[in-house]
Amino acid sequence: FIFYSSIYFYFSLFPPILEGGNFFHVHICTIICMWAFLFVFNSRSLSVTITSVVPGDYDGDSQMDVLLTTQAQNHGKDELSVFIFWGHNQTLDLNHKTMLNKTFLDEPLVMDFNGDLIPDIFGVTSDSSKPQILLGGNLSWHAALETQSKMYIPHSHAFIDLNNDFTAGNSVFYHLCPPSGVKVVGQSVFADFDGDGRSEHLLPVCEDTTCQKSAIYVTKLGLDQWIPVLQDFRNKDTLWGFVPYQNDKSSTEISFPITLHIGDYNMDGYPDALAILKNTSGSNQQAFLLENVPCNNVSCKSVRRMFKVFWELSDLNQIKDAVVATFFDIYEDGILDIIVLSKGYSNKDFAIHTLKNNFEADAYFVKVIVLSGLCSNDCPRKITPFGVNQPGPYIMYTTVDANGYLKNGSAGQLSQSAHFALQLPYNVLGLGRSANFLDHLYVGIPRPLGEKSVRKQEWTAIIPNSQLIVIPYPHNVPRSWSAKLYLTPSNIVLLTAIALIGVCVFILAIIGILHWQEKKADDREKRQEAHRFHFDAM
Repeated sequence: FIFYSSIYFYFSLFPPILEGGNFFHVHICTIICMWAFLFVFNSRSLSVTITSVVPGDYDGDSQMDVLLTTQAQNHGKDELSVFIFWGHNQTLDLNHKTMLNKTFLDEPLVMDFNGDLIPDIFGVTSDSSKPQILLGGNLSWHAALETQSKMYIPHSHAFIDLNNDFTAGNSVFYHLCPPSGVKVVGQSVFADFDGDGRSEHLLPVCEDTTCQKSAIYVTKLGLDQWIPVLQDFRNKDTLWGFVPYQNDKSSTEISFPITLHIGDYNMDGYPDALAILKNTSGSNQQAFLLENVPCNNVSCKSVRRMFKVFWELSDLNQIKDAVVATFFDIYEDGILDIIVLSKGYSNKDFAIHTLKNNFEADAYFVKVIVLSGLCSNDCPRKITPFGVNQPGPYIMYTTVDANGYLKNGSAGQLSQSAHFALQLPYNVLGLGRSANFLDHLYVGIPRPLGEKSVRKQEWTAIIPNSQLIVIPYPHNVPRSWSAKLYLTPSNIVLLTAIALIGVCVFILAIIGILHWQEKKADDREKRQEAHRFHFDAM
C-alpha cells in the first residue's frame, strides 16, 4: 500500500483549475486525500491491488476524474480491471464510479485518439488480440489498430509528435525493432535529446539476461539505426547495470520495468534522466542522475550528445535499495527536484525521499502547461473555459543563446501514463544561462482524424523564468487561443535589483558630494563679492 501511494504523487501534480482563472495547487492536501481514498477503496476491495492511477477528464465536463487499474490477487498478473471515479465540484465521490466491462492484459495508455481533447483509453483487452480504444465521453469501444503483431508486456506506448507536425498520433503508429543482440528491453521514452526541436526515441537495454552489460540507445524517426549514448556503467572498480524486470507470477516481490525518467535537472536545454542501477557484484541498487553532456566519442557523433552517469551526487548515494526515482518541482520555482522511492525493512514497506535541487548556476527556463479548453457546462459569454491538463499537446521554442547561436527545444505533454511513467502535467524547458526573450513559442494539440489543418499557435517574446498556461479555445481556431503568463523571479532578478540600487546610491552620493562642493564654492564667492563691495564703498 505504501508502494502504490508513491504513484499518487503523480495525482498531486495535477492542479484543479477552475473556470474564471483561479489556479491553486493542492500537493499536500491531495496526497492526504488520496491516502484516505485508497484506504477506503482497499478496505472495501481487499481482494484487489491497485496498480496504476491516471487522473484525467474522461467525460469532458472540465472536472478531474481518476482512473484506477486494479489486479485481482487470485488471478496472478493476467488481467487488469479499470475503474473511473468521476469528479464533481473538485471532489471525488466513491459511490460515483464506473467499472469498464472489459479487462486489459496490460496497463492502458491514456491518449487523445480522436482529437476532441477528452482522454481516451488504449490497450489490448482480454477478449481481443488487437488493440482497442475506449473513447472518452460516451465510453464506447472501437478497434484502434489492425496488426498481427503481439503487443509487448510490459509495453511502453507513447502518444507524442515525432514528425514535427505538432500533432501527436493522428492514427500514425510507429514501431521499431530493438538493437540487435539485446536480451532485455526497457521502457521507451521520448525526449528532445539533442536540442534540435524534435523528439528522439530513447531505449534502455541489457545485452545479457542478468544486465551485466547495460546500455542506452537513441534513434530518430526515419533513421533506422540505434546509436549508443551510454555504455560505460563502471565506477572505479564497481560495475553497475539496470535492474531487469522479473515477470514471475509466482514471485511475491514487486518488480519494476527498466525506466528512464526524463527532466532538465541543470536547465541547460538538454534533458537529463534518472535511472535505477544495481551493483552487478552485490545486492545494492541506487538512483543515479544521468547527465546529458556533449559527445566525446565516435559512436554518438551523429547526435552530438551522450549520457554520463553522475556518480558523486552524495544525497542520492545515501538512499539505499532505491526502486523508483523521478523529477518533481516541489517548490513550484521551475527547478526540478527529485523524489526517490526505496525499500524499507521488508519487501512490502517503502519509504519516500525528496531531494531539493541545489543547482547554483542561475539558468533560465520556461514552464508550459496546456489545458483542454473544455467547459463544465455551457460556456457563458466572454468567459474563456479552462478545463484540466491534457495528454498530447506538443511545445517547441526557438531563441538565441548567450553566444548568439540559434537554440531550440521541444517536449510533449503527458505522452505516457502506464508503468510508472510519472510524467509531470506540465513541461519545464531549460534555456541555459541566456536571459534573452524566447523569439517563438509554438504549441500544438491533437486534431480529429481526417482534418488536414494543423492546430498550432505561436507566441513571441516570452519572458524567461515564466509559467505559460495555454488555453486552446476554440480548439479549431488557433488564432483565438489565449495564454496567461506568470513570472517566476530568479536570483538574477534580486542581484540585478541590488546592483541597480547600488548604482543609484553611488550616483546619488557623487551628486551629493558635487552639490556640497558647489555650494561651498558659491558661499565662498558670495563672501568675496560682499568683501569687494565694502572695500569699494570706503
